[in-house]
Amino acid sequence: MSVVVIGLSHRSAPVELRERFAFAGDKIPLALQELRTAGIATEATILSTCNRVEIYAVTPLAADAAFAELKKFLIVHHAYDGELGDELYTMAEPHSLHHLFKVAAGLDSMVIGETEIFGQLKQAYDLAFTHKHTGARLNKAFQRAFNVAKHIRTETNIQRGSVSVMSAAVELAEKLFSSLGEHEVLVIGAGETSEKTARALLSRGAGGVIVTNRSPERATALATELGGRTVPFEHWPEEFDKIDIAISSTAAPHHILDRATLEPLMKRRKHRPLLLIDIAVPRDIAPDVSDLDNVYLYNVDDLQSIASDYLKLRQEEVARCEKIIAEKVAALQEANQFRP
Repeated sequence: MSVVVIGLSHRSAPVELRERFAFAGDKIPLALQELRTAGIATEATILSTCNRVEIYAVTPLAADAAFAELKKFLIVHHAYDGELGDELYTMAEPHSLHHLFKVAAGLDSMVIGETEIFGQLKQAYDLAFTHKHTGARLNKAFQRAFNVAKHIRTETNIQRGSVSVMSAAVELAEKLFSSLGEHEVLVIGAGETSEKTARALLSRGAGGVIVTNRSPERATALATELGGRTVPFEHWPEEFDKIDIAISSTAAPHHILDRATLEPLMKRRKHRPLLLIDIAVPRDIAPDVSDLDNVYLYNVDDLQSIASDYLKLRQEEVARCEKIIAEKVAALQEANQFRP
């Protein structure tokens, strides 16, 4: 049995397609169980982030048969009735292991060298491990991937000049507003990424922060940490005449802000510029709000243009990282657990 991977990412598919295949965190254990019960995999882990959805599986099936079954699983599980071609990539060993190591090290990220994916991958693995959906092969592969990622961070300069979703949002805000000190930030959904983004804006002098979340306890805790205040989730639109920047990252399966809702709010704001950072997948904010005057909407894919400015600073380190990964994958395959 070998390790295979199937998925789609920012490199192969736009956010409109990625969001169709995103897994809610609390639904992943059941999805993993379905994969194993169906005989498609004996071990499995699902990684679902704003930039990628991937299934890592140990399968008794031949690679082509496994890929066909995994593709069918994704389509059926998400009730997808559209076409799905090159957007979906598949890899068998050793390429699947090489890909896992690159993902862990941030080499396959929208922002090369970023470290956020390391934590997301570790959380995905821990979830599968806790629910007993991993075994010797995936445990070994993921643990080695984490070790390689740490080695690359300490032995290379791959993070030099790197940016993240958080710093990209700050850069956008500083381009739109001459001074952040006069502008408040609304955080919709108190997740880790939105929290880091709000902290980054505050560190650059943003005037204050307002937090709203479906769980009022989490909103209160985050607002206290950030020195801000909270508003009930059902009342956050009422704050739009006070704020100029909104960061949205909820787990809602549908848009929470659309043009019909925002248009009257913009009139109340007297059409002051409004920066909307939608880092949710599925997206929280309907794309057509950007048609409104003085509304600037950016989603996770839009951040690529900012990240590309830093690519040259890190590109020379990629070859060194690739060499390290190739050596580690070869060593892993030589181990008894990964012999054919």
